[in-house]
This record gives sequence, structure tokens and C-alpha cells, in this order.
Amino acid sequence: MAEPPSSGTKGRSAARRLALVTGASAGLGEAFARAYAARGLDVALVARRAERLRALATELTATHGVEALVIPADLSLFEAQAPVMAALAEHGREVDVLVNNAGFGIAQSFAGVPWSRQRDFLMTMVVTPCALAYAVIPGMVARGGGSIVNMASLAAFSPGVAGNSLYPGAKSLLVKFSQALEAEYGARGIKVTAVCPGFVRTEFAQAAGTHEIMQAENRRLWQTAGQVAEAAIRANEAGKLVLVPGWHNKVAAALMKTLPGPLVRALISAGSAKYHLEDQA
Repeated sequence: MAEPPSSGTKGRSAARRLALVTGASAGLGEAFARAYAARGLDVALVARRAERLRALATELTATHGVEALVIPADLSLFEAQAPVMAALAEHGREVDVLVNNAGFGIAQSFAGVPWSRQRDFLMTMVVTPCALAYAVIPGMVARGGGSIVNMASLAAFSPGVAGNSLYPGAKSLLVKFSQALEAEYGARGIKVTAVCPGFVRTEFAQAAGTHEIMQAENRRLWQTAGQVAEAAIRANEAGKLVLVPGWHNKVAAALMKTLPGPLVRALISAGSAKYHLEDQA
């Protein structure tokens, strides 16, 4: 169960919209929370690290005068969306913007880690984002609109290779899921955007155990979390369905879509081999 959310001291405005951001304790999630708060939206911050959420909530309230709800939650759990939505209902809030950002990577081979770890990946990256969208869409439709931002990845256009076995498939699902939601609810005022960044400066690589390897990559190809979040929000507000931020990522996505499949697979496999870590004992 999620703890009851805490809020800032300013109190909410009845007319102020609320952005629910998962994975908000660091990286892209934190950047989205900052960007929406700067736009005057209240924010609901969801992640496992409660102390980080509380520190961010205090800062956003003091800086922007918005209400920041703290909802500690493990999104890998069964029906993880239920306590999140219950915490919002307790404060009489509804979601106007949903940012499905929480996630992690598994750099080992599929059977090289416990199944529970792969299951947690699927719950966090696929099941809970879909469940949260399912929970908020009826309210958005009733109010005549809303926004859903699904954090996919450049890997959504990539073939599967050794290591991160489920990652390209999970990210590809988020792109296609976003397309389906836009087809079903776009005419009812809901703007849906799948965001497909490449390398972003976050704590993702540290959690996956590939930080030192990724630090050796060409730094000109990296984007900051703030850059990606700002580009994503602008794209969503403009009604763009799929965003690949950065010219270099756009080139990579175009090549993966147009080059022969076997060539793409060989190139991706060779380039990603260094990210495939030793399996757990």
C-alpha cells in the first residue's frame, strides 16, 4: 500500500490541473515534474524513494506555489495502480496529465537473472503504465480532455539482441499502445505522445550496472533529462503522437526503419554487445 500523500503548504486551486509522474524521484521523472510545476500544474510524484520525493515536493511547492503530492509506491507489484489512484482520490484529485516514466533495465541474458526480476520489469514497464492509463482515461473523457505521455525509447525501433531481452519489446509496445490510444481517444480530447529518446543523462545506467560503459560513449550524442522532458511536453501539447528527440536519434530511427532487417540486427548486435553483462550466479 502507498503511504498517504503529503502536500505542499500552498494548497491547491480548484482550477489547477494535476500531472501524475511515475519514476519522479530522479532523472526524466524529476525533470517532467519540474517542467509541469513550472507551467503551474500541481504534481503527484510517484516512486519508491519517499525521501527523494518529499524533498522534491518541498522544493516545487516553495519555488512554484503548486501542490505536490508524494505517493511512495512500488510499481512492480500486482495492481500497483490501485493505491496510487486511492491516494489521489483521498485528496479529491483527478489526473489531467499522466506521465508513464518509471522503468529500469536488465543487462543480463533472459534466463541469467531470477524470473522475479523479469516479472518485475514487465509489471513496471508494461502492465502498470497500461493500468494507470486505464484508470485515468474515463475521467479525462468526462472532462473533455487530458494528456498521456508514455516514455518509450529509441530501442522501440530496434531488433532484439543479447541482453536487455525484454526492453525493445516493452518500448515497442508503448509506442503501439500510444498509437492505439490516440486512435481511440484523440477525437475526445486526449493527447497521447510516445517519447523515444536515445542516451539521456540519468541514473538509469547506474541502476542497470552499465554506467562505466556508457560513460565512454560520445558525449555529443547525449541529451539531458530536462531537454527531453521539455521536448516531450511541447510535442504533446502540439498533438504529436511519436517524438524522437534530437537529430542524431531521428537519423538512427530512420535507419533502423529503412535498412534491411538482417543488416540492422547485425549492426545493433555488434554495437550493444558491450552492454551485455555477465549473468548472475
